[in-house]
Amino acid sequence: MTEPAGAKPRRILVTGGTGLVGRAIEKVVVDGEGRPDEQWIFVSSKDADLTNAAETKALFEKHRPTHVIHLAAMVGGLFKNIKYNLDFWRRNVHINDNVLHSAYELGAQKVVSCLSTCIFPDKTSYPIDETMIHNGPPHTSNFGYSYSKRMIDVQNRGYFEQHGCRFTAVIPTNVFGPHDNFNIEDGHVLPGLIHKVYMAKKTGTALSVWGTGKPRRQFIYSLDLARLFLWVLREYDEVDPIILSVGEEDEVSIREAAEAIVEAMDFTGGLVFDETKSDGQFKKTASNSKLRRYLPGFRFTPFRQAVKETCDWFTANYAIARK
Repeated sequence: MTEPAGAKPRRILVTGGTGLVGRAIEKVVVDGEGRPDEQWIFVSSKDADLTNAAETKALFEKHRPTHVIHLAAMVGGLFKNIKYNLDFWRRNVHINDNVLHSAYELGAQKVVSCLSTCIFPDKTSYPIDETMIHNGPPHTSNFGYSYSKRMIDVQNRGYFEQHGCRFTAVIPTNVFGPHDNFNIEDGHVLPGLIHKVYMAKKTGTALSVWGTGKPRRQFIYSLDLARLFLWVLREYDEVDPIILSVGEEDEVSIREAAEAIVEAMDFTGGLVFDETKSDGQFKKTASNSKLRRYLPGFRFTPFRQAVKETCDWFTANYAIARK
């Protein structure tokens, strides 16, 4: 959705602005991808409790955004999801409803929300694509989070049909990069492994990887995702969501991911797989053919380079990293 020359400046509010993806968008904007007619506002849970409707509306009244990138969510790794499915459902439903309704009430032109490939049906054919979100129940391990995120797609369609709103959503695969949550218990697989390797190096012990190492994932570097978010915000005109991912050919196993981290951090200890721990879904291969139709020339950062940059950031910023 390109606007005519001389259009009013855009005020872009980014919820969850201090998280993994928010920090990446901020870096990409500061490093030259921002435009003179754009004012970027990054907010976090310190600015408002988005589970509270009144606080959310007050935040929107304060900043009066023309555009919103909605990243705020209660998130966590496999084991945290298994334990707190109800909390994931309730908190995220409240957050999403408050953000989308405040955006509607204050006349935001566009909202881009962030979903996840884990919301797709557990029993499905591969590769998964954007048309398959609602084709069956999600994996039982994170049904609360998955259904709450699916409802964003339902609401986007509702706001478009009833009010003509241009609210849409992106579906990234497994995101990683600087400013991730490197907590070993609650974080996602890649940052958790990075922290584990860091600790194993310090203590001179072997690296223990939870599960068999066989599950396969498509990982997207947060800075690549940030560049794609800017394109979606400025150019993508559909209400239907779009998968943002590397290609199917770039899928890697958890073992391969662990080996990339071991190499990046010069770890020389042993590598063991704790098969008493759950693997979660074996794979959730996503098709990026829709993205490639729009952006055939987009170049993703090579996986091992992105892992190295993330490991270097974590080592340099260990004292302040979320962990």
